[in-house]
Amino acid sequence: MSQTSAETNAPEMAASKKSVKIRWYLIALLVIGGIINYLDRNNLSIANTTIAKEFGLNALQMGLLLSAFSWPYAIANLPAGYLVDRFGPKRMFAWAAGLWSIVSMVSALANSFGFLYAARVALGVAESPFFTSGLKVADKWFDKTERALPVSIVNTGSQIANAIAPPLLTFLMLTMSWRGMFLVIGALGIVIALVWLRIYRDPTLKEQFLIKGAEFEEAQKPKEKQAGWGELFKHKNTWFMVLGAFGIFYTVWVYLTWLPSYLQTARGFSLSQIGWLAGLPFLCGIIGVLTGGILSGRLIKRGVPTITARKIPIVGGALLAAAAVLPVAYVENTALAIVLLSVGYFAAQVPIGVLWTLASDIAEPNQVASLGAIQNFGGFLGAAVAPIVTGYILTETGGNYTMVFLIGGMLLIVGALSYGLFVKDRRAATTAA
Repeated sequence: MSQTSAETNAPEMAASKKSVKIRWYLIALLVIGGIINYLDRNNLSIANTTIAKEFGLNALQMGLLLSAFSWPYAIANLPAGYLVDRFGPKRMFAWAAGLWSIVSMVSALANSFGFLYAARVALGVAESPFFTSGLKVADKWFDKTERALPVSIVNTGSQIANAIAPPLLTFLMLTMSWRGMFLVIGALGIVIALVWLRIYRDPTLKEQFLIKGAEFEEAQKPKEKQAGWGELFKHKNTWFMVLGAFGIFYTVWVYLTWLPSYLQTARGFSLSQIGWLAGLPFLCGIIGVLTGGILSGRLIKRGVPTITARKIPIVGGALLAAAAVLPVAYVENTALAIVLLSVGYFAAQVPIGVLWTLASDIAEPNQVASLGAIQNFGGFLGAAVAPIVTGYILTETGGNYTMVFLIGGMLLIVGALSYGLFVKDRRAATTAA
């Protein structure tokens, strides 16, 4: 009887295994979405000096404009995570991609500081569900031993965009103006939203069992209490994840918002030269994100506890980044400065994908996107502060970047200590008690 049952189920299992392959197509589509997402974020950085000249902006005003995206993005992450948990990644990502694309194209009509500032605020709100949607997809389609790699791969989309943005967006800006650049990148997002709606689906129950096995069975057991979204703020882990992400993202966004200007004003490169040179650190960032995910996965397979396996690349990457960024403040040799900046960005990206995976390891299944979004909220508070502080420093010092790199390096150390010393597997301790 059991043999007949096995023979009957064999074709179904084979069909399920084949259908599960769609998950890698979904990850690939998220990578493409991430590339477009970050090209929309980066277009203002590339047009930094051009727009400043056209609108008559000083360094502090440009810093405010560069941070206009990050403040609303950080705040909107809080409800975005809940909405992704509530309505699922299919609808939320499609709406996000459609809206951010429309905002990008409308930005091309800007004729004043106020118009462009408002558009960047709207862009921040529209893009907030993207990475939480990616985390939710990985949580649905991969088990905990596999999850770090797909989450890291999704995060490579942003790094690929960062690497290709300087040459690609500089080319678009030089050939069709910064307004044309905004229009082209915005149109690409509409395409990705339509393709996502056509392709994405959640895994069936059979596929979930096939993917996760015991993890899926454990998730189906009734819980004594399902904590609400606000309950997450009562846990120490949440606050130290927020602080840690703040420290790491701060320095990442100094790169994203001020690196082209630094190369042009402090190192004397022309606009056409920085189009390629500014891409070097971001190419290293692609490798950094993948390194974090691969290292974390291998540590788990070797028997290292899951939370520890996440913290090793997070802490190690942040400390290595600090060691590379701090000396830039005192290096006069341009080639050495570029090397240090590249190593620093590589190391700062090692934690990024793992940070998201850590949220899925700590949170309950119905709170994965919520905790990831709260952590990202902390990160983008750092991202919002970074351009303003940098702009203020440059205004007060006449363009000297020494304090910019010193503050960035110190905050990386704060991030490493927050994750390394204070984020713990408190569920395991509760169970043992």
